[in-house]
Amino acid sequence: MEKPTLQGEMIVLRPLRASDADALWESVNDADGNRLTGTTQVFTRQQIDDWCATISSVEGRIDLAVTANGSDEYLGEIVLNEIDEVVRSANLRLAMRPGYRGRGYGTEAIQLILGLAFDGLALHRVELDVLSINARAKSLYENLGFRVEGRKRDAYRDGDGYCDAIIMGLLEDEYRASQLD
Repeated sequence: MEKPTLQGEMIVLRPLRASDADALWESVNDADGNRLTGTTQVFTRQQIDDWCATISSVEGRIDLAVTANGSDEYLGEIVLNEIDEVVRSANLRLAMRPGYRGRGYGTEAIQLILGLAFDGLALHRVELDVLSINARAKSLYENLGFRVEGRKRDAYRDGDGYCDAIIMGLLEDEYRASQLD
């Protein structure tokens, strides 16, 4: 499947490519971002270079770079992965570079990718995990219609302790109803 480019009001979502490696390298080495997303894996620069060069050809997932203001610079990424065409479901993941959080880019990126998920891919369900320590992200997802479905207790590390993963989901009919507002 060819990966799409999606145009919004402020942003463009485009397939990840090899030239995004420097910015993605910055992202995977952002301690605060890693903490808020539960990322504990340590990546090598070669892994990041290889990932950016090849991810657009991987089936079953759509990894898109968030760009804005007419620039092609990678500001973050939004991913639909674990796409199951039989169950018609997918998992959603968003990660923005440190300097681009809180500007509305993530909100618009999610709105665009949900349009692709429900209208373009005919999915029935999109789910995600958000860490209990990431209240801002949880609020964003709730404002976009996601509902809390459950909790995995102590599922992620938070420094010397643990935090919960909150499982959230959005169904096709809920998405459609929100589009009528």
